Amino acid sequence: MDLAQARAALRAARRVAVLTGAGISAESGIPTFRDAQTGHWARFRPEDLASPGAYRRDPELVWAWYAGRYRDVLSAQPNRGHDLLAELERQKGAGFFLATQNVDGLHARAGSGSAGGKLVELHGNLSQARDEQTGEVFPLPHPDELTLPPLSPGGQPMRPNIVWFGEFLPEAALDAAQRAFAGAEVALVIGTSSVVYPAAGLAHETRRRGGVVIELNPEATDLSAHADLSLRETASRGLELLMERA
Repeated sequence: MDLAQARAALRAARRVAVLTGAGISAESGIPTFRDAQTGHWARFRPEDLASPGAYRRDPELVWAWYAGRYRDVLSAQPNRGHDLLAELERQKGAGFFLATQNVDGLHARAGSGSAGGKLVELHGNLSQARDEQTGEVFPLPHPDELTLPPLSPGGQPMRPNIVWFGEFLPEAALDAAQRAFAGAEVALVIGTSSVVYPAAGLAHETRRRGGVVIELNPEATDLSAHADLSLRETASRGLELLMERA
């Protein structure tokens, strides 16, 4: 499939499913999960901070790391790629589904999930915390007002609302994503390495059922050989090319 055919398929599709990873947020200046280990945090591996065991050992340390990441994403802005996906949702309405592996909230800030489609954050959100006892999710205050570790309105300790190493993705979110990709006429996989399962398997659901799979990534991935078209472009440039009117 060439670019013109992919563009035509996307334009004609009534059901479009999208998966995004760190690549789309990199254009907003947000470091990837591992690139975030700079300065004081360079002596820690992400695995040493993003796990239930790490949290049990030192919740204040884990919260300090997440509070710093939360501050970073609040200072970032959605980029052209985020904006174009919000525009694609406006075009497709209820037939649009976006699953993101990112926890920065930039898709929602760009307007995704507000024009009839659906936005699912597979790995959680840095701006939220979860009551350790009830599992109820609450928004966090601005980092300047954040007491670590934070307490829920009921006075219970809260953990970051993030999926950690060794934990499963939220069942409802994953089920929704699998259904959307299985029913999609076109799947877009943007800025993700396609090695972390089960998210990496979503595009294969589309392909097995005869849908078109389009990948946007500057680098080759495990998905590239299986995609109908793999564009070696950034998220924003790739979406510009796909959504360009003839």
